[in-house]
Amino acid sequence: MKSRGTMIVLAVMVVAAFALASCGGGKSSEIKIGGISPLTGEAATFGQSTKNGMELAVEEWNAAGGVLGKQIKLIVEDDKGDPAEGAAVFSKLIEQDKVVAIVGGITSRVALAGAPIAQAAKVPMMTPTATNEKVTQIGDYIYRSCFIDPFQGSVMAKFAVENLGFQTAGVIFDLGNDYSKGLAETFSASLTSLGGQVLASEGYPSGATDFKAQLTKIVQAQPQTVYIPAYYNDVGLIAKQIRELGYQGTLVGCDGWDSSELVNIGGEAVNGGYFTNHYSKDDTRPVVQDVVRKYSSKYGAAPDALAVLAYDGMNILLDAIKRAGKTNNEAIRDALKTTDLACVGGQIRYDENRNPVKSVVIIEMKDGQQVYNTTVEP
Repeated sequence: MKSRGTMIVLAVMVVAAFALASCGGGKSSEIKIGGISPLTGEAATFGQSTKNGMELAVEEWNAAGGVLGKQIKLIVEDDKGDPAEGAAVFSKLIEQDKVVAIVGGITSRVALAGAPIAQAAKVPMMTPTATNEKVTQIGDYIYRSCFIDPFQGSVMAKFAVENLGFQTAGVIFDLGNDYSKGLAETFSASLTSLGGQVLASEGYPSGATDFKAQLTKIVQAQPQTVYIPAYYNDVGLIAKQIRELGYQGTLVGCDGWDSSELVNIGGEAVNGGYFTNHYSKDDTRPVVQDVVRKYSSKYGAAPDALAVLAYDGMNILLDAIKRAGKTNNEAIRDALKTTDLACVGGQIRYDENRNPVKSVVIIEMKDGQQVYNTTVEP
């Protein structure tokens, strides 16, 4: 019969073994990766696309034997597009699920809320789509697979001046969204530096659906183009309302336009517009067409840029874990620094601020469809 002391020792050993197995980096047969997307709320189409992209990448890695001989377990949480909810699910994934890394958040405001939590816990975070430049400035465990706002804002200003021949612009942006505000500032500064002029710049409160007051001021200024750095749901309504006010000029924007819902909301009002994006399904590179084929077969439609960025982000992260040779947080972080990977969105290498140096695609809206226009190299 075992002594009381022996039984206590055995109990402690069992608890320790269970704790080790529960940790993403322990002796478990799986590696836990967190995913954070707005599966509900105003950016829900973004959330579903990014979830699909993450899942496709994980499915491919697992089918090929996983990473370090282990299968990848993806745990996806809904941040509802809300920073407070985002912070809560970041904490949940890190503290309860013991993930070794996180892909997300998707919107800049959620990423800005979650990144300090990941950095403090030293858990590598790969945001696929948060383009606000402040995100990666939070710390050395924070990376992204998308270009940053100053780049896409300046690219659109240059395209408006040099390709479209415009010298004047109006700007309308979301006052409560760092992504929207940052792009408005960058576009305006870049246009001015190129000899152009912003004739009217108007902000609106987050959640607004009536933009007539702001748009009336912009239309009265008679700009040749209007820059709308916002998400598709706002863009569609703004486009309809500015056309109702009689504006006939060209609308231009950012990657937040990239959703099938844009046309459903804006209809013909968005035709003739241009926006910056991360990829085009019409790109003939084999790596692009291979993913377009796989994604379309699995989900019934070609991937949008959000799906591609999440797919790329997950691949970058899993490649880093493979090269690190272990799931130690610091080792993964260090492996991410030396990334040199051919992705759907282009060849990924990182600068000193953990931002990828990559190209920008210009998409034109024609007859309700996205049509590739040109690629702008960094």
